[in-house]
Amino acid sequence: MPRPGQMPAGSTMAKIVQRGKLVVGVDQNTLDMGFRDPFTGRIQGFDVDMARAVARALFGDPDAIQLRALTSAQRIPALQHGDVDIVVRTMTITCERKTQVAFSSVYYRAQQRILVKKNSGIQGPEQLAGKRVCATEGSTSLTTVQALPQKTAAIAVADWTDCLVLLQQGQADAVSTDDVILAGMAAQDRYTEVVGPSLHAEPYGIAVPKGDVDLVRFVNGVLEQVRGSGEWAESYRHWLFGLLPGPVPAPPEPRYEEGPS
Repeated sequence: MPRPGQMPAGSTMAKIVQRGKLVVGVDQNTLDMGFRDPFTGRIQGFDVDMARAVARALFGDPDAIQLRALTSAQRIPALQHGDVDIVVRTMTITCERKTQVAFSSVYYRAQQRILVKKNSGIQGPEQLAGKRVCATEGSTSLTTVQALPQKTAAIAVADWTDCLVLLQQGQADAVSTDDVILAGMAAQDRYTEVVGPSLHAEPYGIAVPKGDVDLVRFVNGVLEQVRGSGEWAESYRHWLFGLLPGPVPAPPEPRYEEGPS
């Protein structure tokens, strides 16, 4: 890994350092992953910690960063249009997305599940036939909901907070997305609960513009340091321990692809 501020000449990292800030696409509505603190106005959370680790490796300063709030559907276009350098926003690595953007190694493993009102009678996907199930546009969650054999009435919205409001107002029967996102919703509304088995594995990666192979390698190096130093576990303990059941897990083991991804 190059020293902060001393990136290889002509590299993607050198261009970012020359600009003076790392521009990162993040969420601002997912509790403890990427959310705006109502008291400070700052966007913070587990995903934001990962983004700041990249900024620190580039500049020696985790605050040399500009955070841009994106919806799920805005993530890939923002990278393709050069609006952001990287996206760290509960983004699942998929084969389809890899044709449009590049990804780092997996930094978090989520599982898609279901959120319902308590005493709804819904305990899993078997009870979702004909039910109104909310997910966000541009998400793998929406694709999974639409592919369920139970034939749900899928509702697509811009943000996960919209799904929670629809559930609270009785305009949706369930919300389905990654367990870490649902856990944040359940923490905000004690009349809801996460139910059922995993519908789909959701491995998160940091997304990078297609072709920026040097930046992918650099980000992978940062994640390797974050895993090995205990920083990953500390961030999980701070944001997600207690929100999700069980002890602090080990970070995901990295698996690297040869050549451009």
